[in-house]
Amino acid sequence: MPGSGLKSFKSPPSFNLMPSLKVIVEGYAKEIENGWEANSTTTLIENEGNFIIVDPGMEETTLKNALAAEGLAAGDVDYVFLTHYHLDHILNVGMFRNAVLADGYYMYEGMKGTSHGTSPFGNGIEIMHTPGHTPEHSSLLVHMGGNTYSVAGDLIWWAFPEREKMLHLPDPFAYSMDEVVKSRRNLLEKADFVIPGHGKMVRIR
Repeated sequence: MPGSGLKSFKSPPSFNLMPSLKVIVEGYAKEIENGWEANSTTTLIENEGNFIIVDPGMEETTLKNALAAEGLAAGDVDYVFLTHYHLDHILNVGMFRNAVLADGYYMYEGMKGTSHGTSPFGNGIEIMHTPGHTPEHSSLLVHMGGNTYSVAGDLIWWAFPEREKMLHLPDPFAYSMDEVVKSRRNLLEKADFVIPGHGKMVRIR
């Protein structure tokens, strides 16, 4: 499993020179009669003494238990990054009352949103704008251990070892499949691992 050897989150922040990353909730999505059932993949990152949650999902008990397994509670999280604003990715955001919220463009504290550039979370983490699934969709690139991990959100629902298979996967909710394919191509050129919006982390090279 690609997560082997990654840093444990149970110790105090160590201010490493590179981020640590772990998928703590493995999401899923499936069609049901007259609709969908889904919960997003949630990723926990530690960098420069801060804890970052990416896409907190919509099932609260699952997320609380996943955080507890890492020795954390919601109040320990410093930032919550949202790849996009679909409900299955953001419903749990209210758990993190002490955290600064961020999307691909702004940091939100109280009623204020402030433009942040592409590296608001410190060295080794960069935001990549990846429109297509939604206009505002953005992904994270996390550089650690000589590899680049792409936290792709719903740019890529499910990941596969074959890049070409991921490149043209249908997206039933995309506002523009042309933009999806363009954004996927740009992301996959940079990634060694893909963390999709609703499935397992996969190594692609």
